[in-house]
Amino acid sequence: MTQAKATICLWYDTEAQAAAEFYATVFPDSAVTHIHRAPADYPSGKAGDVLMVEFTLCGLACIGLNGGPAFPQSEAFSIQIATEDQAETDRYWQAITGNGGQESACGWCKDRWGVNWQITPRVLTEAMAAGGDEARRAFTAMLEMRKIDIATIEAARRG
Repeated sequence: MTQAKATICLWYDTEAQAAAEFYATVFPDSAVTHIHRAPADYPSGKAGDVLMVEFTLCGLACIGLNGGPAFPQSEAFSIQIATEDQAETDRYWQAITGNGGQESACGWCKDRWGVNWQITPRVLTEAMAAGGDEARRAFTAMLEMRKIDIATIEAARRG
């Protein structure tokens, strides 16, 4: 297997493997590809502990690093998932928030490991790209939401 030129590295306290396995069950084109164990003791773990997990997330090369509690996740980094319809939006939203995660505003939520997600219907992205009054109306509607409601965004687009 050839290593990707660019890889996203997500820092976890101790549960990189559990997170990667969860993502692989939720998102298409996702899988855990390798598990690397620490060859020696390190500041937040012991030899033999899972240190890194290589996985793909919707085809994107990722590494989960069990680095300990020093660097928690923050909203400064998020993973955006584009959805095609309300059923897909609902499914991903429920998977993330229903597994110990939490809702936030404007299509954002956080998984149980603290990773931030944007579950973003394409119709919202298209409305923003349209610009002008259509974008303003869709944006204003979105500001009132947690999970994005596509019917409300479509209605706002039409005016």
